Amino acid sequence: MMQNKKDSAAERRRYLRLDSVFPVEFRILSLDGKTLLSDWLQGFTSDISKGGICLEINNLKPDLAKKIQSGEVKLSLGIEMPLRGAAIRAVARIAWFKEIAGEPTKHLVGLSYEDIMPRDAKRILQIARTKKLFAPVALSVIGLLAAAFLFGTYLNVTLIKKNKALVGQLIQVAGESSSAKQQVKDINREKENLQLQMQSLKTQMETIEQEQKKLGEQVETEEKDTGKRAEEIKGISAKISKETTELKEKLSEVQSKESVITQELLRLHEKRMVLEKANLEKMYQWLKVHQNPRTGLVLSFEGDKDLTDWGFTYDQALAAIAFTHFSDFSRAKKIFDFFTFKARRINSLFVNAYYVNDGSPAEFVVHNGPNIWMGIAILQYTKKSHDRSYLRVAEEIGRCAMIMQKQGKGGGICGGPDLNWYSTEHNLDAYALFSMLYAVTGKEAYLQSRDKILSWLVTHTYDKSGIPVKRGMGDATIATDTYAWSIAAVGPEKLQESGLDPDKIMDFAEKNCGVEVDFVRPDGQIVKIKGFDFAPQAHLGRGGVVSTEWTAQMVLAFDIMADFYYKKGLTEKARNYELKADEYLSSLSNMIISSPSPSGQGASCLPYASQDFVDTGHGWITPKGKSTGSVAGTVYTLFAYYKFNPLELK
Repeated sequence: MMQNKKDSAAERRRYLRLDSVFPVEFRILSLDGKTLLSDWLQGFTSDISKGGICLEINNLKPDLAKKIQSGEVKLSLGIEMPLRGAAIRAVARIAWFKEIAGEPTKHLVGLSYEDIMPRDAKRILQIARTKKLFAPVALSVIGLLAAAFLFGTYLNVTLIKKNKALVGQLIQVAGESSSAKQQVKDINREKENLQLQMQSLKTQMETIEQEQKKLGEQVETEEKDTGKRAEEIKGISAKISKETTELKEKLSEVQSKESVITQELLRLHEKRMVLEKANLEKMYQWLKVHQNPRTGLVLSFEGDKDLTDWGFTYDQALAAIAFTHFSDFSRAKKIFDFFTFKARRINSLFVNAYYVNDGSPAEFVVHNGPNIWMGIAILQYTKKSHDRSYLRVAEEIGRCAMIMQKQGKGGGICGGPDLNWYSTEHNLDAYALFSMLYAVTGKEAYLQSRDKILSWLVTHTYDKSGIPVKRGMGDATIATDTYAWSIAAVGPEKLQESGLDPDKIMDFAEKNCGVEVDFVRPDGQIVKIKGFDFAPQAHLGRGGVVSTEWTAQMVLAFDIMADFYYKKGLTEKARNYELKADEYLSSLSNMIISSPSPSGQGASCLPYASQDFVDTGHGWITPKGKSTGSVAGTVYTLFAYYKFNPLELK
C-alpha cells in the first residue's frame, strides 16, 4: 500500500536534491512483474537517494496516473546517466505519489529500488554527491558565466534591435513604395483625362476646318453671311488652339511629374529588393534557431501558448524541404532521423503532431496528408543530396497509400487509416509523391498509382462547368490550397490534357478567394494586404483573412502559369501571370514581423494569417497571438520568393 503523507514527507527528506536531471524511460508492470501495463513512457529524475529516486513525469494519462497512485504496480526503469553508454536498468516499487499543484499534467513519484545492480546504485549516488561537492566551484563558474551571459545579452539585445530595425525599414519602404504607386496611378488617370480632352479638341478643330473649307466654296451671293461665319470660325479656332496649347503644357508637367515619381519608384523598388532579401535570410535564420538540437524537430508556432512545444508533421516536412533547398543537409537529416528511428507510429504511419522537446506524440490523430508530405520531403532530399538513407521511409509511406488506394473508391486515397472521407488535398499530395517515387526509383507501380489518382481527381473533384475544384469527394466546399496545388502538383499541361482549364482554375480562385484586408502589425500600424483567404470571404461572417501560406502557394501557382505560357511563346499572357505573382508576393512582405521570443532574436518571420484565433472555414482556428510566427507561412513564403515548387522534383 502507498505510504501516508507523514511517512511520504519523511521519505522525501532522505533524498538528495539534484542540480540537473537525467532522462528516464519506464514501463508500468504488475506487482508480480509478469504483466506489462503500458508502453515505454518518459520522465526525469528530480531527487536521488541510496535506495531509490524521485521521478518527475509530464503529460501522464489519467488512467496510468491512477495505477501508479494505487501503489499496486511497479516500474521497469532505464536511467540515462552522463558519460555512460548504456542506460542503467532497474525495477522499483512506488514509495509515494504527488500531483504538482497548479499543474495537473505533472506528477512526482517516489521509487524504491527492488532490483538494481549494486554498482549501478552506487554510481547514481556518487554522481549526485559529486554535484554537491563541486557546488563552490560551480558558483565560481556561474560567476564567470554570468559575466559572459551579460555580455552575450548585450550582443543579443543589439542583434534584436538590428533585426527589428530591418523589418521596420522594409515596412517603411513598402509604405513609401505603395504611396508612389498610388501617385503613378493618379498621374496616369490625369494623363488619360488630358489626352481625352486633347482628342476632343482635335475633333472639334477638324470639324471647324471642314466648315472653313465649305465656306470658301460658297457662291458670291452668300458672301456677306459667309464672312460673318468665317469670323466666328476664326475665333473658335483660336480658342481651340489656345486650349490645346494649355493642355499640352499641363500634359508636359504631368509627364515630368511622372518621370520624377517613376525614378523614385525604381529607387524604392531597388531598396525594397535589398531589404526583402535581407529579411528572407533572417526568415531562414528564424527557422534554424527553432530546431530543437535533441529531437531535430522545429517548433511550428512561436507565440501561441496553447501550441507551445508542438511540432506538426506537415511543418516538419516543410522545414526539411527548406533545409534541403538551401543544401543544409545536416539539419534535414536531424528531422529525418527523428521520423526514421524515434517517432511513435500508429498503423505504420506518423501521427499529426509531436512535442518538440521530447518527441512524444502531441496528438494521436493520423492523416495521410502529413505523412505523404514527409515522403515528399525525403524524396526532395534524396534527389538533391544523393543520400538514399531515408528512401525506405518514403517508400513505406507510399506503400501505405497504395494499400488504402486499393481498398478505396475509384483509385483515390482516403483521409487516413479507418477514415471514410476523401480529400482533394491529400490526393494531390499523393499524385506528387507517386510522381517523385517513380522518378527516383523507376518502379512502374508508382506510375500506375499516380495515374489512378489523377483519374480519381478528374472524376470526383474537378468540374468543367461549375466549381472547378471541390474540396473532396461529395464536398463542394472551396479550399484555396486545392487550386494552387492543382497547378503545382499536376501542372497546367497535364490538366489541359485531362480536359481541364488551368486558367479557369486560377481565375476562379482569385475571384472567389482573393481579398484585400487591413493587417494590424504588432506595433499597431495598419497596412493594406492583398492576398488569399482560406475560403471565399462571402461564406464567412468574420470578413476577409489573408493566409500567408496559401497566398504564397498561389504566388507559386501564378509563376508556374507564367512559365507555362512563356514556353508556349504567349508572352503577354505569361507576363500577366508574372505581374500577379509579383503583386501578391510584394504584399506578403508587408506581413513580415519580428520574432516575439528571446530565442528568435527579433528575426523575421510571418504569422499564420492576418487575424489570430478566427475560423478558417475548414474545421480549424488560426493560432492565437497578434505576433505568432508560423513555420508554414514563413517557409512557403521562402519557396515563393525563390520560385521553388516543393511538389515537383527538379
